[in-house]
Amino acid sequence: MKKNNGVTQVVAIAIGAAIMFILMKFVVIPLPIPNTTLQVSYGFLALFAAVFGPVPAAVAGFIGHWLNDALTYGSVWYSWVIASAILGLLLGVLFRNIPVEKGIFERSHKIRFLVGQLVANGIVWAVIAPVLDILIYSEPASKVFTQGIVSAVLNAIATGLVGWLLIEGYARTRTKSGSLSEK
Repeated sequence: MKKNNGVTQVVAIAIGAAIMFILMKFVVIPLPIPNTTLQVSYGFLALFAAVFGPVPAAVAGFIGHWLNDALTYGSVWYSWVIASAILGLLLGVLFRNIPVEKGIFERSHKIRFLVGQLVANGIVWAVIAPVLDILIYSEPASKVFTQGIVSAVLNAIATGLVGWLLIEGYARTRTKSGSLSEK
């Protein structure tokens, strides 16, 4: 499904962004660190990236996070919205050669997904989001790096677990190439 026409991609992005928004708004676990929550939405973003690719995942991550911030808090925290888009992009790149749309999600793909999403979450939440917080909002480094590191660890766990389950389930619903035989 990664090679879709423009209309399909626009519709997929709209649906993906809406699902991201709903998950970010209603399926979160608050943490004792200010303005930091455990997000299961990134597990969905991993599935979305696997099915539709990096650009639709980046756009859906950006819009979904933007909508959540705007409608939940009344203002948008662009550093983290941009980070969500970058995570979608990285997850999409990670899935470039993993054919889940053909029903294939083998052990080597699972290991690649788990390691890749761990690295992507680390880069995005422990480095990019805090640096953007400092550059855009002049936030104190100790605060934003604490938020970022906690978010990186928890988002990696949530993305790994929820993403794996969603991707595994999706792959099982797809017909594997050459699996149909004539009797």
